[in-house]
Amino acid sequence: MKNWTPQQLQRFAVADDLRISPFYSDGKTYGTPTWIWSVVVADRLYVRAWHGTRSSWYRSAVQQRAGRIYLDGQNFSVTFAPATDQTAQVDAAYRQKYGQSAYLLPMIQAGPQAATVEIFPR
Repeated sequence: MKNWTPQQLQRFAVADDLRISPFYSDGKTYGTPTWIWSVVVADRLYVRAWHGTRSSWYRSAVQQRAGRIYLDGQNFSVTFAPATDQTAQVDAAYRQKYGQSAYLLPMIQAGPQAATVEIFPR
């Protein structure tokens, strides 16, 4: 898989505008963009689904494994992979980036943790 450039990761780490659009089941049509939080951990880009594995965008991302994101002012064609190996580090990144938000605590609970996705450029 391709990797993000250091410059992209640096910008992504502070950007707060990620919209995710996994493909629908036809593998060609982008889903409705959904605004979500994103974090960078160890030079990798992660997102979580607020509603855990029940989330429609999460289910599409896991099934289709591709789509696009809008982040830092531009669209990127991407691939998605479930991520289970960085839970504590992703939690810490969410705390650091979104620590002042009332929505933080739910995002570091078991449901969203189980719906953590790593995003790669395609």
